[in-house]
Amino acid sequence: MDLKTLGWNQQFENEFDTFKQEGYSVGRVALEHKHMYRVLTEHGEVLAEVSGKFQYNAAGRGAYPAVGDWVVLSIRKDEGKATIHHVLQRKSKFSRNIAGATTEEQIVAANVDTVFIVAALNADFNVRRIERYMLMAWESGANPVIILSKADLCQDIDEKVQETESVAIGVPFHVVSAERSIGLDALSDYIKEGNTVALLGSSGVGKSTLVNAFTGKETLKTGGIREDDDRGRHTTTHRELVVLEQGGILIDTPGMRELQLWESDSGLSQGFSDIEELASRCKFRDCGHNGEPGCAVHDAIEQGDLDAERYKSYLKLQKELAYLERKEDKQLAQAQKDKWKKVTMGQRKKK
Repeated sequence: MDLKTLGWNQQFENEFDTFKQEGYSVGRVALEHKHMYRVLTEHGEVLAEVSGKFQYNAAGRGAYPAVGDWVVLSIRKDEGKATIHHVLQRKSKFSRNIAGATTEEQIVAANVDTVFIVAALNADFNVRRIERYMLMAWESGANPVIILSKADLCQDIDEKVQETESVAIGVPFHVVSAERSIGLDALSDYIKEGNTVALLGSSGVGKSTLVNAFTGKETLKTGGIREDDDRGRHTTTHRELVVLEQGGILIDTPGMRELQLWESDSGLSQGFSDIEELASRCKFRDCGHNGEPGCAVHDAIEQGDLDAERYKSYLKLQKELAYLERKEDKQLAQAQKDKWKKVTMGQRKKK
């Protein structure tokens, strides 16, 4: 397979050059499953695992290969297997904090050009969830695009479009129905040869159906909607990279009901630029927006120019990021301590 078709560029070429001279190969991770990876290479598809040295040096879960990563390999062609020695520097990555109480980075997709934030226009439509996805998309380094799917199941499209417009500041959005092939042509502009698009959203919003619409066949399983709450069933259980025959790469991801933030400071500013612009107009620089005189944010809410729920969402995300940062600082300090302990023990064994 031609590497350029897979998204290879000069940045990756420059970094790989040293490894190339040492006889290594390169490939792109298409599927991850229990520390085994399906990797696409010029020599075909191989099943790979990381080397022992890689595991020893890995600084946490985020250092391991993720779907979309370019990895340095030694390939055993006769077996169709390979060993991963290094992950090339990512040009972008969509990360979240893993589900549960632990603070640890989980990379959902790497080296993505565009993020399709897919939200279904049914009873499970949630504009606050869209805000959260946008924050993480901005932080990833990729360009977010909102896809309002399942238009054929919605009776109040205009109302939900207006809700989306109120939060999608500077972000394009499209109303589509993959089942009826409505609005798909507009999405083709983002899916070009060498470009990678990751589809993100909750279960049942139609991500796999969109992938199937672009491949022209049932590449991925799809599921219906539960009648009791209008939410989707889990169909995609893993992240998977799909190369389209007409050019372009899609990464489908499992639905994420629990979407915990991971590093979204700049994303917060981009996603809530309207609120931060209002805050810059407050009379006092340290305004807490709690009714102080000359508070532009409070005035905008009172006059109906700023949705109070949107402002509450902004404050909630701010607090969540501050809490995450405090927890991460403690874990980084412990990780550094453990690393040096491991190095010291290794030196003692040599003696």
